[in-house]
Amino acid sequence: MTHAQLVEKAVRWLRGYRCGVVLSEQACASGEMPDAIGWKRACHSVLVECKISRSDFLADRAKPFRLKPQLGVGCERFYLTAQGLVNCDELPPGWGLLECRAGKIEIVHPSAKDLRSASGFRYEMNLLLASLRRVEVRIEPQSITDFLKWKNRMAEYNRGSLPEGIVAAEDESNAFLEPEASVID
Repeated sequence: MTHAQLVEKAVRWLRGYRCGVVLSEQACASGEMPDAIGWKRACHSVLVECKISRSDFLADRAKPFRLKPQLGVGCERFYLTAQGLVNCDELPPGWGLLECRAGKIEIVHPSAKDLRSASGFRYEMNLLLASLRRVEVRIEPQSITDFLKWKNRMAEYNRGSLPEGIVAAEDESNAFLEPEASVID
């Protein structure tokens, strides 16, 4: 399996793990480029680092945000590997292990849920804002705000009502706009 295929599996796994927003291979100011990272409600982030070889896994330990984990992103942090590539006792403190077994991702060792520091949160915000800026550059001359209001324009063109099958923005389900739950799910 290639690294790209493993990243694709990580993205699908994060969506199944109830992450509503998922990015892959996007850089942030710390120099970290998560293979895949997703966010659940209450800004709870889940990082997945994909490793296809032992040497890649071992080299990962020398990265600055691994040597100083408070600089890393992810409330939860996982390595995703082929079955048997990494032993649980080799994981950094708090990290979880996912294995690809017969095409499915299985949690071999759970992650702690409180690994992200205030610095890590700022780096995540940087990653999200940099990603939004990349989107804005691609949709120019429109702004992100105008792009997000496309349904308003659809209604204008349709004499005040949205075309059949299109839900008004205020009626869309968006867990990120709901009040925080007392417990992170």
